[in-house]
Amino acid sequence: MNTTPLAAVVGLLFFLLVIEGCKNRKTAEQNTVPENNSAAYAQKPAVRDPAITPATAYSDLFLDSSRLDSFIVHQKLTDAVAGSMRDFYRSRNYELAWFASDGPTEQALLFYSLYNYSKDSSSGRKWLDKKLDSLLSQDSLTVSADDPWLPRTEFLMTWRFINYLGDRYSDPGMQRIALLDLIPARKKTPLKMAEEILAEQQLVSRPPNSWFDGLVDQLKTYTHLLQVGGLDSLPQSGKKLRKGDSSPYISLLKDRLRQTESFDASDTSVLFDANLEKAIKTYQIKHGLEPDGRPGPSLVRELNVPVATRVRQLLINYERIRWLPDDVQSRMILVNIPEFRLHVLDGGGKVFDMNIVVGKEGHSTVLFSGHMDRVTFNPYWNIPPSIVKKEILPGIQRNKDYLAAHDMEITGNDDGLPIVRQRPGTKNELGRIKFLFPNSFNIYLHDSPHKELFNMRRRAYSHGCIRVADAPKLANYLLGENPDWDSTRMDSIFAASKEETIRLQQPVPVLICYLTCWDNGEFREDIYGHDKVLEKKLFL
Repeated sequence: MNTTPLAAVVGLLFFLLVIEGCKNRKTAEQNTVPENNSAAYAQKPAVRDPAITPATAYSDLFLDSSRLDSFIVHQKLTDAVAGSMRDFYRSRNYELAWFASDGPTEQALLFYSLYNYSKDSSSGRKWLDKKLDSLLSQDSLTVSADDPWLPRTEFLMTWRFINYLGDRYSDPGMQRIALLDLIPARKKTPLKMAEEILAEQQLVSRPPNSWFDGLVDQLKTYTHLLQVGGLDSLPQSGKKLRKGDSSPYISLLKDRLRQTESFDASDTSVLFDANLEKAIKTYQIKHGLEPDGRPGPSLVRELNVPVATRVRQLLINYERIRWLPDDVQSRMILVNIPEFRLHVLDGGGKVFDMNIVVGKEGHSTVLFSGHMDRVTFNPYWNIPPSIVKKEILPGIQRNKDYLAAHDMEITGNDDGLPIVRQRPGTKNELGRIKFLFPNSFNIYLHDSPHKELFNMRRRAYSHGCIRVADAPKLANYLLGENPDWDSTRMDSIFAASKEETIRLQQPVPVLICYLTCWDNGEFREDIYGHDKVLEKKLFL
């Protein structure tokens, strides 16, 4: 057989691959941030990256460059804004940033929340706000590149993003770094992405919020473990071990905790002492487990989560944390859904925490921000039409006294569906207090008569609003700045059993977020499956 033609073909293919590799490497180099030279970077035109394809892109939707040109002309954009928009989409090979075929990307949701939180007014386009509210309120959505509303919505979001960055960064180079860095464009392997982050190639636009540094420290720990081959599986102990016991298993347990920087490196003994019990409790609290200080099955399962899984989880939440607002020096309420906790912050520090109950599967609490401005005591519950249709009407059909038994009343009719509300009282599903902050999703914080739910480990039971464990404590704190408020007034309001709303002296920012890991090794379950969706978009 004559092998010369085959050798020639192989040689030609090798040559073409080298040329293509050089092109892609050159594109990557041209779009890379020059160290300590943001001014030069601001003047550097972005290069189209042909390696971003539907198979490798973060989003699976693309638009033709002519659509962008038409938008720029129609909107009469300035040369500076037009240049930024062309740079942005050229570097993404005209891959969409805010939408994929399954609907708005998580970055769209995160920017929507951050933008509303900041009360930025650089754009003020009411059409875009209404369109986003409509899209984000849908439980499921399928998007096509042919949808007539898509180009305008996508480009208006980017225009708003450019204006927002212009307000946030005074340095044009920093604006451009954030523009090309904050929204993923191309899938990578988790290890490559982690190594790039830890090399600080992408930390120029790092947010000044307190959770970010702790997460990056954890990423460093787990990336190193992944680079050296991960961790061996830790067996279950086989018997109940308590403080004071001695066992070879204790040495294995200490070693595993030590590898994730959760235990003193100098202690290698086989004794179950007070230090180990304390370390186990700390680990259990950080992972949302019952802090009994014992190495039971749930602890071992958490310790055996593969290192590669932890790296992916940290990278997914790295993308989210970058969109949190800066640490604020005023009062703020932060709700982390997977943690089932509410944090009250003031001056950058914690005032107190509180257990919460969030939306159950099918009624997932949305992610957004707002400004709390009212507290309502003895609230009526105006029952949403969906609940009236799915729960109230079937209840009435089963039992003619259903409304009276649940202290409910019909107040009208809307297109054939009765309007139902529940009167104030001990049976009211909102409890005795409701906390309001205007938003498009009709979500609010409220009390609950079902106090037993707050002691459950997994607290996802509500219809979408957020129940708080100690509503009187939160109300007293929020109203504490009102000159005519004291705790005895709350008792008199309750005794009157009439609905009463009091406005806060100063509105308090509220941020609803979804972090399954953060800070110094806090990890939680992906209760709504958001991590799984983002994982498919981020990683090869």
